[in-house]
Amino acid sequence: MAIKIYKPTNASRRQTSVLVNRDISSAEPQKRLLLSKKRHAGRNNQGKITVRHQGGGANKKIRIVDYIRNKFDVPAKVVTLEYDPGRNAQIALLNYADGEKRYIVAPGKLKVGDKIISSQKKAEFNVGNHMPLEFIPAGMFVYNVELSQGKGGQLARSAGSSVYLMGFDKGMAQLKLPSGEIRLVPSKNLATIGSVSNEEFKNIRWGKAGRMRHRGIRPSVRGKAMNPVDHPHGGGEGVNPIGLKHPKTPWGKPALGVRTRKAGKKSNKFVITRRPSRKKK
Repeated sequence: MAIKIYKPTNASRRQTSVLVNRDISSAEPQKRLLLSKKRHAGRNNQGKITVRHQGGGANKKIRIVDYIRNKFDVPAKVVTLEYDPGRNAQIALLNYADGEKRYIVAPGKLKVGDKIISSQKKAEFNVGNHMPLEFIPAGMFVYNVELSQGKGGQLARSAGSSVYLMGFDKGMAQLKLPSGEIRLVPSKNLATIGSVSNEEFKNIRWGKAGRMRHRGIRPSVRGKAMNPVDHPHGGGEGVNPIGLKHPKTPWGKPALGVRTRKAGKKSNKFVITRRPSRKKK
């Protein structure tokens, strides 16, 4: 995986970089593992915008990715490593010994031809193997970690992310998440050894607005550039500060460093240490 920086032949190319991965297969994706993505443009069933700055984008086919990996004790061979337009990580096509094929989120250092397995018992500690946390030694990095047994992996699924397995206590595994949060997860929950592929994704320079529109991301306007009727930061002559002690959302709620997790959430008892605050001192 490498980042290619273009020669500055024009204004946008001067700021643009792309990922180059020669390990990605040129094979066509499996048709029976594809779905057409329906566009919602951030709108709910009433047509109201509930998520701003979404819309447009290139046509995409969603790959059906297996997060549960419940095909236990059946060895699988990595057939291809593929690009997936629906996520920032790569995916791997597995060919199981019984002939079934499934996509998984590919870990780093996984290569075509490697053999991996998913098991409810102890297996080899190879990259890509899926097993309960209780059989994985403390100090290893895992991804695609289950929060609820049998529901499928929910933690650490984006490019370059991984969870650090700190230790075990009373049937619970202590995990340090990419955000810095430390939380407890039942040790019988499944996880995959390794870290998610495509770790250089965060270093891409998108270069121009057009590339963001292809991704389905619409422009975002600063609150300071608006009128007072449109945003709490709006108004003023020229370049002015927001005129508030703390930043606010367009609807007047505090922003930047404010906790959004509900105080009475049932899973709060599993959180040992919250993620570090982003609030400026």
